[in-house]
Amino acid sequence: MSERHAPRFPAARIGLVVAHDLLMAAAAFEIAVWARYYTYGAPQDLFFLWEGTIVFTAVSALIFAWSGLFRGIWHYASMTDLFAITRAVTIAVLVFVPVMFTVSRLEAFPRSALIFVWPLLIVMLGGPRLLYRLFKDGNLNAVFERTSDPRVPVLLAGAGDAAELFIREMTRPRSPYRVVGLVDDRARRIGRNIRGVRVWGSIDDLPSVVEGLAKRGRRPQRLIVASDRFSAAEVKALVETAQGLGMTLARLPKLTDFRDDQAGRVALHGRGMSLRAVAVEDLLGRPQQTLDRDAMRKLVHGRRVLVTGSGGTIGSEIVRQVAAFGPAKLVLFDSNEYALYLIDLELGESHADLPRAAILGDVRDPARLDSVFAAERPELVFHAAALKHVPLAEANPIEAVQTNALGTRNVARACVNHRVDRMVMISTDKAVNPSSIMGATKRVAESYAQALSLDTAAASRSETRFVTVRFGNVLGSTGSVVPLFQRQIAAGGPITVTHPDITRFFMTVKEAVELVLQASALPEDPAAAGTIFVLDMGEAVRIQDLARQMIRLAGLRPDHDIQIVYTGLRPGEKLYEEVFHAGETLVPTPQPGIQRAAPRVADLAVLDRALDKLAAAAGRGDGAEIRRQLQLLVPEYATPDHPPLRAAPE
Repeated sequence: MSERHAPRFPAARIGLVVAHDLLMAAAAFEIAVWARYYTYGAPQDLFFLWEGTIVFTAVSALIFAWSGLFRGIWHYASMTDLFAITRAVTIAVLVFVPVMFTVSRLEAFPRSALIFVWPLLIVMLGGPRLLYRLFKDGNLNAVFERTSDPRVPVLLAGAGDAAELFIREMTRPRSPYRVVGLVDDRARRIGRNIRGVRVWGSIDDLPSVVEGLAKRGRRPQRLIVASDRFSAAEVKALVETAQGLGMTLARLPKLTDFRDDQAGRVALHGRGMSLRAVAVEDLLGRPQQTLDRDAMRKLVHGRRVLVTGSGGTIGSEIVRQVAAFGPAKLVLFDSNEYALYLIDLELGESHADLPRAAILGDVRDPARLDSVFAAERPELVFHAAALKHVPLAEANPIEAVQTNALGTRNVARACVNHRVDRMVMISTDKAVNPSSIMGATKRVAESYAQALSLDTAAASRSETRFVTVRFGNVLGSTGSVVPLFQRQIAAGGPITVTHPDITRFFMTVKEAVELVLQASALPEDPAAAGTIFVLDMGEAVRIQDLARQMIRLAGLRPDHDIQIVYTGLRPGEKLYEEVFHAGETLVPTPQPGIQRAAPRVADLAVLDRALDKLAAAAGRGDGAEIRRQLQLLVPEYATPDHPPLRAAPE
C-alpha cells in the first residue's frame, strides 16, 4: 500500500490500545468481584470466577470495537471520549448479564459486583487517557472544551485590552468565534493567560504556535489583529505569514470605535462585537496625530459653511466632519447631481436637525457663484471642487483649466466680494514640479490664492483669509489605484501597474480632512500670509508593493493567483511625487503633521492678466495655447515635448 493510502492509525498503536482496554476490563471485573466478597461475605481468591472474567472481557472487546473506542487518539482525549467510554461500558455491562446467564445461570456471581465494575472500568479506561494528554499538553484545559463546537477557532495577535474585550464577548451565547490562543510582541506576556486563554509565543513564533495548536486539535482558521501597537511592517508580515499558514486575516476595530449600549454590553455601532478586514490603510502605519478639536469646533460651530465639490471624495468627508461640529448652516455646492443627492441624503439621515441646502452649480460660472453667495452668506468656504484624474485632465485640458484654475479664481473672487471670513483651498502634491495639465492647473490655483492672500494682507482690501492645504493621494478616492485594484482582484486579475518603480504618497481621507480642518483653525499669522500648509505624508509607497499586499489581503498569491502587468506611464504621469518645491522654505507649525511652505511670490495684477489670456485660449478651444500659457504661469511645468522654462533650484 502506498504511503498516501496508508492506514490513518498504525496497527501497532491500535494493538496497544486494544491490549490496554481489554486488560482494564478483565482487571475491573476481578477487582469488582473481589471487592464484593471482601466487603460482604467470605473473602475469595482472585480469578475464582475466571469464566465470568473471560465472558466480560470478550463482551467488552466486541462492544469497544463496535463503538470505535479503540480508534481514539489519546493525545486528543476530551470529554467526548469520556462520554464514549461511559456509553461503551454501560452497554458492555448490560450485554454481559444475559450472556453470562446463558453460560452459568449466574451461579456464584454476585449481582452487586456490577455496581462496582461500572464506575471502576470507566475510571480505569478514562484515567490513563487523561494522564497521557496531561503529559503531552502540560494541562487539561483542552479536555473540557467542546470538541463539537461549531464556532470558528481564532488566534489573536496582541494581548491587550482589545483582546480581553474580544475574549469576554466571545463567551456570550451564539458568539461566532472561539479564541484558542494569543501571540504578542511583548516577551513578558508570553506564557500568561487572559481569561483562561494562553499567550503561546511572540509574533515571530506564529508558525510554531499554529503547529502546536494543530497538534492539540485546535488549529486556528483565522488570525485576528487585536492591537494598534503593530507597525506597518509588522502588519505586512502578519499578512504574509497568515497567507502561508492558510489562515484568513482580520482585525478588531479600535477601542475608540466601541461604545457601551444601554444594556451595558459592548457594541460596535449598534451591531455587537464584530471584525473588519485588514484594510490598506493598516499597512501604511501612519501615527495618530493629536488634534486640537476645540479649535476645530470653534472654527465651525455656529457659522455658515459652504463646501464646493461637496459630492466628491474630499468634499463629502469635509461635509461629514464639519456637520459634526455644529455649523449654523451647511451649504452643499456641486455640479454632479447624483453625487450631490447622495451626500445630501446621507446628511439628512445623520444630522436631520442641521439646517442645510443642496445647490447645483458649477464653479466655472461666476454669476451662479455670486447669486449663491449672496443668498447663503457663507462665513467659511471649503473649495474642494476640482478635476483630479491626471490622464482625463491631460486629454481634456480646456475642462481642467476652466475648473481647476479659472474656477478657483471665481470662488476666491466671490469670497472677497461677499466678505467671507475664510476660504480653504484643497491642493495636491501634483502641483509641485508638475508634469501634467492637472498638476499645472492646481499650481495656478495655489498661486492665485497665495497672491490674493498677500495682496489683501498688504493693502487690507479684504476681510477674507485664504488658506491653501496641499497633500498627496487619499486612499479609496475616485479614480485612485485602490478601488481599481479591488475591482481587478475581484475579476480575477490581472492587476495593472504603470511602472515597477512608481511611488505615491497616501493617507486616509479621514486623516486628510482632519488635518485640513486643523490647518484652517491654526491662529492667523500676518507674517505667514500666502504660505501653503503641507500635510506630512510620511514615506512614499511603491505601487507594486501596494498591489501585492492587496492581493494577499484578498487571500490570494501575487504572481500565482493574480498576475501583475506593467502597462507603462500614462500621459502626464510621473514616477514619483513631491510635496515641497525646492524653492519653498519649510516653516514648522505648532501642529504635528502640518508644515508651512513659504510662498513663491506672484503679483496679483500680473497673475490676473495671465489668467485672462488662459481663459481666452480655453474659450477658443486652443489646446496648444493653453499649454503655452500654463508654462508661462508655471515655469517648472514640463512635458516630454516641452522642457521647463525654469528648472527647479537644487
